Amino acid sequence: MGDTSTSAPGHTAAQRGAQGALIATSVSALVVNANTSAVSILIPAISADTGTPTDTLQWAVTGYSLVGAAVIVTSGSLGDVFGRRKIFLGGLFLFIASCVLIALSQEGLGVIAGRCIQGAAGATILACGMSLLSASSTGKAQLRAVTLWGAASAVGAAAGPLVGGLLASTLGWQGLFWIDAAIAAVCIPITLGAVAESSDPTRPRSIDIAGTVLIAAILAPLIFALTNGSAWGWVSVRTLGCFAVTILATVGFVLVERRVKAPLLDLALLKNKVLVGATLSILLGSGTVNGIMYVVSLYFQDPASLDMNAFQAGLATLPVAAAAVVLAPLITPIVSRIGARTTIATGFVIMAVSFAALAFVQETWTYALFVLPLIGVAAGMSLQNGPCSSLSTSCVEPREVGAASGVSNMARYVGAAVMTAIVASVYGSVSATRVADGASESVALADAFSWSSISMGIWCVLGIALALLVARSVTRKPSEFEYAAAAASTSHTLTPPEAVVSGTTEPAAPTG
Repeated sequence: MGDTSTSAPGHTAAQRGAQGALIATSVSALVVNANTSAVSILIPAISADTGTPTDTLQWAVTGYSLVGAAVIVTSGSLGDVFGRRKIFLGGLFLFIASCVLIALSQEGLGVIAGRCIQGAAGATILACGMSLLSASSTGKAQLRAVTLWGAASAVGAAAGPLVGGLLASTLGWQGLFWIDAAIAAVCIPITLGAVAESSDPTRPRSIDIAGTVLIAAILAPLIFALTNGSAWGWVSVRTLGCFAVTILATVGFVLVERRVKAPLLDLALLKNKVLVGATLSILLGSGTVNGIMYVVSLYFQDPASLDMNAFQAGLATLPVAAAAVVLAPLITPIVSRIGARTTIATGFVIMAVSFAALAFVQETWTYALFVLPLIGVAAGMSLQNGPCSSLSTSCVEPREVGAASGVSNMARYVGAAVMTAIVASVYGSVSATRVADGASESVALADAFSWSSISMGIWCVLGIALALLVARSVTRKPSEFEYAAAAASTSHTLTPPEAVVSGTTEPAAPTG
């Protein structure tokens, strides 16, 4: 009886902690993903309100992804060293501050700056939140918690454009950020009151700050060059200078990563062809989807094309998001039947065919003609993303799982940043050139959409070839956790729970 009386309170406290972690991490993941997917829909409204051109506001999208790419692994490392709850709370406070900054901004520069800060906050919330969730429960409860977290992420990504469009059409575009700030604020007392601290005492306490800065130094000038190259001239001093800075920063990054105790990227992982193939596939799949949805948000709302308002444009993207959500539970059975490599290749084939269909867009197209190709893009991304996410952690040794997860997560942000920059450049330059040649604005925009689709389709064709690298020499079969996690979320590759420690359990690889 004495044992029961002493163990019951501990069990109850553990349950309360697990529930608190699930609520705080799932709600915050929903808000982060909703915020991320909604901003493209808001660009025309922000442009009209602040007087900032849409091609400049493209940095509100690419800047978010650029900073997220630089921070996603570092934030996980900070959580391992200083405490995941502590860093998670820091991410929440930073997210709230960025929302307030954006909502109060009267100029586009404030919006862009706020979104860059938000990229760091969102990456931190996702990285440390998942580690907290994995450390708070075990066994089937852990699998269920991760599945719910993934479902919340998927719902947020799907609902973001619709909610953002509704708010922009009623309360104004600022409404999204005020509401997101309020919801994130609710997560703070829940985290403080119910979530236990966890860390990894075996991890080196050094943080690769230099690597983080160099990632940003690689991506920022590259995106500047891709965005402005057509206007500057691809062989102009400014464009070539940006590419030169990217190359020098890349060399510096390699040199730094060879010397630091806890590198941002373990360069030895790049010898693993399966990991490289899976990571590049994730980059291309998630990147091309982000790129085309950016163009869709502009094209659907332009008065010279479909002339939708923000709410109508958000509603128009709902079938695309719904396709990804509906297909997610089917990924594991499909992989079991036809194999990972075939599933990945099929996903890229569907994406390439869908982009090819969008290349035939004419100024006379109605919304109905866009629906099936866009659903195809989302379905194809789901097919290739799930297996690649699970393979990226199953193709390495257990001690390397955390690092491999970090590489995959970084690839998602890099893909979104680079592909959005490419497609924004194509869309802007083609439309400007066609108008200068005497075409009507509606014809110019349709041609710009067509060439944007072609540019994304080319990358998907490359993805088909990459599928040949995936699923060869896999160290171990993906676990039930990895399949469930990969199917449930398209925003994060999750570290299996056995690799996450709570401070008193077995050593783990650094989480990403």
